[in-house]
Amino acid sequence: MPSERSSAPEELLPTLVLPVESRDHCRGPIGARYSLVEYGDYECEQCARAEPIVAEVVRELGDDLCFVFRNYPLVEEHPHAERAAQVAEAADMQAKFWLMHDRLFAHQTELGEPLFQRLARELPLEMDTFERDLRSGAAARRVAEDVESGEEAGVEATPTFFVNGRLYVGSYEFLALLDALRAK
Repeated sequence: MPSERSSAPEELLPTLVLPVESRDHCRGPIGARYSLVEYGDYECEQCARAEPIVAEVVRELGDDLCFVFRNYPLVEEHPHAERAAQVAEAADMQAKFWLMHDRLFAHQTELGEPLFQRLARELPLEMDTFERDLRSGAAARRVAEDVESGEEAGVEATPTFFVNGRLYVGSYEFLALLDALRAK
């Protein structure tokens, strides 16, 4: 994801405003040697293309990496992205965030209420609780917190990655991400 900031010295690149912590959705241990934070959108084609690459990086680095996904739905461009993020957060309230996350990306071209309901039943989620969590606004507040932290850190598009706390402006191909993580 090259940007106009790519020529800036690393120390001038934005950093995460909200450090990785227990509120985050993590693959790998918090406090791992390396961290990779993605601000993503379930309806973004580039985010979907990045998913298998990120999964490969996670496999390669194992417990040396903490990968975090934060919601950054681009609501003007993607009409289903915000609701998809809320659905993932409601699934998290039943400890099934990553299962829902993976399925939302796998069915990206079908996003909408019929898919959200079908995936919730297939996981399976307790449907009354799932619906209540969506209606309560708790999932929406969590998405809004992610968006706010992304805006404060300078996120403008998806996917946006932070490597070891700093904005990453290179390619999100496997070797490029791996090299950037290991260089820190």
